[in-house]
Amino acid sequence: MAEILPIRAWRYRDDLAKNMEALTAPLFDVVSQKQRDILYKNPINSIHLSVPQGTDPAKEAKSILNKWKTEGILIQDHRPGIYVYYQYFRLPGEEMERCRKGFIAHIKAYDWKESEILRHEQTIPSAVSDRIDLLRSTEIQASPTHGLYEDEENELEALMDLAMENPLYDLEDYQGVREVLGVITDPKAIAKFVATLSAKKVILADGHHRLEAAISFRKEMAEVNKDVAWKGTDYHVMYLTNIHGNHLQILPTHRLYYGYPHSKEKFLDDLEPWFESRFLGDAEELAAYAFQRKRSFGLIWGDAAYVIKFRPEKFDVIAEAFPEALRELDVVILHYILFYKVLGLSMEDQRHSAHLGFERNFSRCLLEVESGIASFAVITREVDLKQVVEVCKSGHVMPQKSTYFYPKALGGLLFGSIKQEEFEYDYDQFFI
Repeated sequence: MAEILPIRAWRYRDDLAKNMEALTAPLFDVVSQKQRDILYKNPINSIHLSVPQGTDPAKEAKSILNKWKTEGILIQDHRPGIYVYYQYFRLPGEEMERCRKGFIAHIKAYDWKESEILRHEQTIPSAVSDRIDLLRSTEIQASPTHGLYEDEENELEALMDLAMENPLYDLEDYQGVREVLGVITDPKAIAKFVATLSAKKVILADGHHRLEAAISFRKEMAEVNKDVAWKGTDYHVMYLTNIHGNHLQILPTHRLYYGYPHSKEKFLDDLEPWFESRFLGDAEELAAYAFQRKRSFGLIWGDAAYVIKFRPEKFDVIAEAFPEALRELDVVILHYILFYKVLGLSMEDQRHSAHLGFERNFSRCLLEVESGIASFAVITREVDLKQVVEVCKSGHVMPQKSTYFYPKALGGLLFGSIKQEEFEYDYDQFFI
């Protein structure tokens, strides 16, 4: 079961942290180029460690990290803690404020085959490689991955609520989300967190690339410091939220296709054996379209929109190719039928292909297609949380970028080091 440890976090110096909005950054895989350009202008924004620049980004990040430590821009907390993290948000059109409650801790970077942390989607190899290089160079993480655990009794919530009575930070982020961070340093309370998670498996919600990088780095360092009690490179920083009694929201991630060499008419003809197509009209109409029927998608081509629905008589093709946990997923039908059967891009090639792009923002999908940068866009609906849990427990995985848990965890609230000298601590006291 999942082994966690409190973190001796590095955080921005108190006087700098008074303006945390200017120091935090979106996760590396969701920050747009325009956002990056703005954030890079601040020489001490956390993006310089999470998405470093230069001809050798990993080396640049190491240099910046050392400079920030030397100059006291980042200060390490004296005692390890469980960092309680609440995110308050509203969805478009809602008046009700939601709150997703969780905490940030070190967790052992279990190999997938150990089945202690369960993944639900494929990764893109090039993105994993970049994260390994960065971790190897800096031995620090600027943002947590996001994991889910199941605790129907909500055993930890009272301790978390208590920590939030005197938070470290309370700010509004780039998403308009209110981000609140507190800390628990009492050993008995920390032991409660450690004990609770020791009886749980963790479902990975977000951060497949960063965790896969941590797993690879753990294997790489397996023979180094192997005789020490607590080995830093065995761990990884994760934001953990309870599936039960929490506001867990999944948004869709749409698909963009680049470089289609034929006409729209040719594409629609090739779709016809697999999908029913209905002309909708103006592409902007898809923004408010409710996909009530399973196995249906929006298609943007130029300034026109279509609704395409997978033909039920073709479902046997999916049933024969996929296990039960995957065959009912719209995203599997999209990748296997449209991108593979129609366009000839195999499921493995899709993980590497420059033809395939991913975008959560509908307006950006529209802009990419109308400007001619992308050939077309496929608009999807969200995956249900129950489906994610079922896939994880089955041991199978969805195509890459199948889920978008909202809101995203924020980078720069704390930095988790895995340097060995910083793990020379009596962690045994938390295992009682």
